Amino acid sequence: MCSCDPPPEEPKVSIDWKHVLVKRSEFLKLVTTVCAGFIGFVIAIPCIGFAFEYFLVPRREDWIKVGPLADYEVGKTVDVVFTDTTGTPWDGVSAKRSAWLRRVNESRFEAFAVNCTHLGCPVRWEAGAELFLCPCHGGVYYGDGKVAGGPPPRPLHQYPTRIANGQVEIKVGPVLAEG
Repeated sequence: MCSCDPPPEEPKVSIDWKHVLVKRSEFLKLVTTVCAGFIGFVIAIPCIGFAFEYFLVPRREDWIKVGPLADYEVGKTVDVVFTDTTGTPWDGVSAKRSAWLRRVNESRFEAFAVNCTHLGCPVRWEAGAELFLCPCHGGVYYGDGKVAGGPPPRPLHQYPTRIANGQVEIKVGPVLAEG
């Protein structure tokens, strides 16, 4: 080849448009699959967080003071209100809890959750009958929290109690012991 000869022509490359462009139905399948995957990922994030929260966040229990020992008469059942300190900082007003507290004798107390074990409706204490009554579905409990009648499947949930430094305390935490 001589230097004066023009350079040889390079072969022209033609684009095979059948391989570059996809059919409309295949494109829509791809878009649908990507959108479904994204939506599934967005939904899975809180579900995974909820599942791992159970294992990663420590469960706290705390003794809450509900009043001096002298404020409670033997044999009387009263409603006590307290702030549950085992929750989260954003619990706000929902951290306010209530329990039925009974002084059994000079050194022993019983504390019951105010919620019926049937569907969680609030129970009230009827002092004359010495019964806890659920007005919604007719649940009846004896003074010791055991089921007397109606649909409740279990006794009232019971809080552990103690006397410390002249104060009556209730132990709160994530799970109540059935009593």
